[in-house]
Amino acid sequence: MHIFDISIYQPLYNALIFFYNVVPGYDFGVAIILTTLVLKSLLIPLSKKQIESQKKMQELQPQIKELQQKHKNDKEKQTKALMEFYKEHKTNPFSGCLPLIIQLIFLIAIYRVIINISQAGFVANPSDLYTFIPNPGAINHLFLHFVDLTKPNYVLAFLSAIVQYFQTKMLFQNQSKPEIKNTSSSEPDFATIMNKQMLYLGPGLAFFIGATFPAALALYWFFSTLFMLFQQMVIFKPKQEK
Repeated sequence: MHIFDISIYQPLYNALIFFYNVVPGYDFGVAIILTTLVLKSLLIPLSKKQIESQKKMQELQPQIKELQQKHKNDKEKQTKALMEFYKEHKTNPFSGCLPLIIQLIFLIAIYRVIINISQAGFVANPSDLYTFIPNPGAINHLFLHFVDLTKPNYVLAFLSAIVQYFQTKMLFQNQSKPEIKNTSSSEPDFATIMNKQMLYLGPGLAFFIGATFPAALALYWFFSTLFMLFQQMVIFKPKQEK
């Protein structure tokens, strides 16, 4: 087996089957929710670092734009000035990338777990189970007795998109607004353009996944994003109170 399978895929696979075995009613949807909450709780230090890094970069954005405008005709001076600025403020524009990459790896893993179980006809694969995890055999694929997790679900897809929208919007709402200055420059504000694109691309992707893949994945996406939304609320709360 690959390191990815041993260290990430199998633990998630067994956690999902474990919760399915112990939760009364044998509800695979509830097992997905509990696995998601445990996974997101373990990743709190990484996601917290990522959110705080994004928050700090957004707060510094007006000053960064001023430096870019000041040295717009000399890219070498602009790069040097920005590096000194980042050093002075003890920040790194790429510091949030590693936590994001790690979270994406876990997203791919949980995606594989859910898709593999779904494609196997909702039957656990004995070779993926630890010896101390009982094989439940056929897995009940109805969430709360009426939501079929094997088929796309537009309601879950819509809810995932809505939560994704508010989670992304919260990041941009806490961005410091640059002072409006008189300028003859007609250069587009690429940061604003990218923010607007991300505000709608994220929810669009969430809806596409929910409307295309088994509802089990949309259920994971919904609760994962909901967890991130509440985490952001806690991190941004001190600033909002000020």
